[in-house]
Amino acid sequence: MDQTEHSLEPRLRRVLTLLSDGELHSGQELGQLLGVSRTAVWKQLQKLGDWGVEVVSVKGRGYCLSGGLDLLERDGIEAAMDEKARALCSELALLAVVDSTNRYALERVPAPAAGFVCLAERQSAGRGRRGRDWVSPFGRNIYLSVVWDYEGGAQALEGLSLAVGVTVAEALEDVGVLGTQLKWPNDIYWQGRKLGGILLEMAGDPAGSCRVVVGLGLNMGMPETAAKGIDQPWADLHHIEPHLHRSALAGAILNRLLPRLAAFQVEGFGVYRERWHALDAFAGQEVTLRTPTQAVSGMACGVDAGGALVLNVDGERHSFYGGEISLRLAK
Repeated sequence: MDQTEHSLEPRLRRVLTLLSDGELHSGQELGQLLGVSRTAVWKQLQKLGDWGVEVVSVKGRGYCLSGGLDLLERDGIEAAMDEKARALCSELALLAVVDSTNRYALERVPAPAAGFVCLAERQSAGRGRRGRDWVSPFGRNIYLSVVWDYEGGAQALEGLSLAVGVTVAEALEDVGVLGTQLKWPNDIYWQGRKLGGILLEMAGDPAGSCRVVVGLGLNMGMPETAAKGIDQPWADLHHIEPHLHRSALAGAILNRLLPRLAAFQVEGFGVYRERWHALDAFAGQEVTLRTPTQAVSGMACGVDAGGALVLNVDGERHSFYGGEISLRLAK
């Protein structure tokens, strides 16, 4: 992907910043701000439309972004980060449009890369588990990836996605969002609806030195038009905590996430297991687990020391590890 697609052109940034208040602004005002003609203003607004940003035109009065827009701000993110998080963050990249923050982090970051953080305003090919698309409208949600390097390969990373889930739930509590729950292995729920998801991807030696990219998507101000692509009940943070800003939330997440990633090699999942159990959305309920070859129904009994899901099936306990698995409440 061409590098210009990652960065927000200064001219376009000024247009977005002006329109982000949700108020009407005339074409003349926009033209004066940019030092261009009204025709050139219209071309800039067309670019926003290509990114899925809905610009409302009111004849004779101007243009606006319905509901405004909360753009990511480097200063705002860094101001929300504490001293420890800033020390662990080796680089903070803010992208305008990218195919996937995880893919960008995996392909663009040279070794060593621990502490590389990237956030995007929009993902054109955001990904969830099992190859599913992740709905990623411009400037509305959180699309964040963090890189960390580990020794010991996949075995040393058992339960990491669950530990990240606990970490995100705690970060949300820090900013006043209570009642978050976790669905094994990597979904974030609120009142039975999906609020976000975690996607871990690994590169390197499966038994030795490896790099992990932790991807996080959180619904923050999901437009109804974009939500048509979501195939399950969903929630977003603006309905829970309307005054929360994206930059402040990103900083709060990094305050929790960066130290956890730094410590996980030593701590492992064990120190997070009971906290995960306290947040388990399906605890004690009848569920159905589906793999490519079978469907298993039983009572959800939490997770074992390695983060595997434990089901009570006809009086016997069975452990199931991640992969091509889906988990739903039994009908």
